Amino acid sequence: MNNARELRILSIDDDAAIRYALKAIFDHAGWTGYMAGNVKEGLALFKEHKPHLVLIDYHLPQINGLEGVAMLRRLSPSVPIIVFTVEESQEIANRFLEAGATDFALKPIKAPDLMSRIALHIRLLESDKRGGDPEPMLAKGIGAPTLALILSYLQDAQDYQTANQIANGTGLAYPTTYRYLQYLLGEGRIDLQVDYGKVGRPKQRYRLKPDS
Repeated sequence: MNNARELRILSIDDDAAIRYALKAIFDHAGWTGYMAGNVKEGLALFKEHKPHLVLIDYHLPQINGLEGVAMLRRLSPSVPIIVFTVEESQEIANRFLEAGATDFALKPIKAPDLMSRIALHIRLLESDKRGGDPEPMLAKGIGAPTLALILSYLQDAQDYQTANQIANGTGLAYPTTYRYLQYLLGEGRIDLQVDYGKVGRPKQRYRLKPDS
């Protein structure tokens, strides 16, 4: 957006305190926030206001966040959808990404992190649109703008990188980063190095193949 005040964000969360906190963050940033307490309300607001980005909670009454993401994605193939969750399960993250989620933000909410995450996905969306119509999903849970961001980071990296390093370097959530790395491994576009070390779990590091 050329002007921060043009940015419209829809938040779907059944916790009134969280909706209040998010509205305060949006107002401070000069963004327009639309607040819904459940998916049904959120869908109605989405159709009416056509937000540029959606924040949605995982645990919601009646229609849960996973179903909500799928329903929102049917209304728009490109709008960024960020899922709020206290869960850190990769299995749950993969299900959300396959349903159409773009990324994640952990609760409790940290305003600077959230604002950076929102700004990142708006930039990615705008970059994708500059090439014409937004590109469709490349595979289940894999979007072109996010994949391009990870590939760009790996291309600039001088050595093998852990998933945490890549997440921190790109601004994406760890579960999102890990899902994309598994996709790139399956496509044969990155190399994997496993360091077993002496203590604890082995560390996995990734590097882009020279011909990718």
